[in-house]
Amino acid sequence: MGVLALLSCVIANGQAQETKTYWNSHTQLTSMRLPPPPPGYEPQYIDLNNDGKPDAIQSITHNGVPVLWLDDNGNMKEGDREGDTCSDCLLIDRNKDGEYGSHGDLIIDWVDEDNDGKADMQIVIDYPKEPKVGGHFMIVLDTDRDNVFNYLNWNNFSLQCWDHSGLSDFYEDYSGQTAFLKIHNATYNMRDLRLNWENPFLFYDPDKDGKSEMAIRILDTPKEKDPDRMGQQLCGKVDWVSLAVDLDNDNATGNEFDFDFTLGFQGKGFDYTDQRHPVKNLRGMPEADKFFLDPRYRQLTELIYPDHDNAQPLVFKRGEWERINFVYDEDDDCSRWERVEFYEPRDPFKVGTRKGGVDNHNQSDASGDRGEWDMDNSGKARLYLSKFDGRLHLYGAESGVWRIDQNSRYFHGWDRSWLNRNPQRFATVLYSDENNNGFIDRIAYDLDGDQQTESVIDLTELGIDDRCELIDLSEFTYKDYEALAKRMAKGIWERAQEAVKVARRYGVNDSWYAKWAQASTVREKYNHGYWLQFYLYKDLEELFVYQKDEARLRELNRAYYSGDWSLLE
Repeated sequence: MGVLALLSCVIANGQAQETKTYWNSHTQLTSMRLPPPPPGYEPQYIDLNNDGKPDAIQSITHNGVPVLWLDDNGNMKEGDREGDTCSDCLLIDRNKDGEYGSHGDLIIDWVDEDNDGKADMQIVIDYPKEPKVGGHFMIVLDTDRDNVFNYLNWNNFSLQCWDHSGLSDFYEDYSGQTAFLKIHNATYNMRDLRLNWENPFLFYDPDKDGKSEMAIRILDTPKEKDPDRMGQQLCGKVDWVSLAVDLDNDNATGNEFDFDFTLGFQGKGFDYTDQRHPVKNLRGMPEADKFFLDPRYRQLTELIYPDHDNAQPLVFKRGEWERINFVYDEDDDCSRWERVEFYEPRDPFKVGTRKGGVDNHNQSDASGDRGEWDMDNSGKARLYLSKFDGRLHLYGAESGVWRIDQNSRYFHGWDRSWLNRNPQRFATVLYSDENNNGFIDRIAYDLDGDQQTESVIDLTELGIDDRCELIDLSEFTYKDYEALAKRMAKGIWERAQEAVKVARRYGVNDSWYAKWAQASTVREKYNHGYWLQFYLYKDLEELFVYQKDEARLRELNRAYYSGDWSLLE
């Protein structure tokens, strides 16, 4: 079709008709930008303050969806087909009702705080079709200055923050040193727009490789009522926090997210209303307020949220917590942007989303993770490296569960629901603190997956002191986390080498486990060292049972669960 024929299709009685001239209209390729108006369509230029210069562009997309660009930095001119993504505001009339910033519409506002010609903040307001609770109010803060913000599907003008390439290369700005604030609500149902529900979600990039090595998610759960607004209101108090860490810093291209453990906090939390951050250049011209159902966000002069520097001190030092949760990604298959999703203190053997098991949460791993719970915060969010396995555990935890997925068959991706894969049988290890001193002293195994524990180890009965050095994370830097990971992996690996020596002394052939005898990374030393030692322990156990040597059996258990193989020499 020639240009003149195209023009005749898109122009009729001065109105643009639906056309498919835009090259990326509903192709199988990713939509990355607002579709331009069709060929031949002439945008309207509006002078809002009567200064003789255009302040707004009224236009349409290729498929006839009305859009309005507002010029907030004074550089708009006639002939422009769109505004800029530096300091302008885009209003999309998704329902084509003639109103732009209203029910069913989408607003995207870019803010250049330091006047360097690049946006530092992007605000997205996704209004529901009806004036009820729902929608989105989301603010992305570009603290690493990579100019990556929210991700929208421009074919249907919807937020799709979770869309990604490969394993976990998300289009949303989750990677690097970045942050966002978000609530699933319309602004007109919010009393104070300075606050937010995810307030904030912080991503840390301490090694400046463009990947996130830590993430802290802070929640101000809506609680209060407002008679003039729908839904519950934010109160400026954080009551839920998760802190996720990529301990061994093995994220990379193709494996952008690889968090190893998450520490969670629940309770009264802390007041954060003193965490004020000025906003300089959000305010557009007052004459444009008429286009917004709720123009209050454009009038904000500050946002209130804990930032990258203050979040961790506030959580550990100001927070009043009633419960601490801990989860470790033992099969190392978590590629979510938020965290290793928590297991819940529920049935260790029931499996499936909302089935009442430890994996009850729809984003948790069906098997492969280890969860522990301190239900009264007696341990004050401290960890320890145990003697019985050399791994990190939660001090104060009354109980814990490890669902073994040795070969990562039940992959923990960005969303578990689409996989619809749950194991029918799985090995389970149960932990408990029977003497109530904050340290695990009872380990029970169900290795055949029949939901019955076939062996139980009682550290107290073996005469092993379960107490360990406590690890206070409150002032940890990322270098401290990396050092902890190396220390843990080194300890496990060295114990495995001692186990090899002891096994050989008793005539056990360790060459069966040659695969695990090789380790070049922190993760391999952690994982291979654990399994090499455990298998040799079980081989020695079988040998001593065969020999009916109960004394050596007891010393084997003492050696393995104390981490001191010299007891068996």
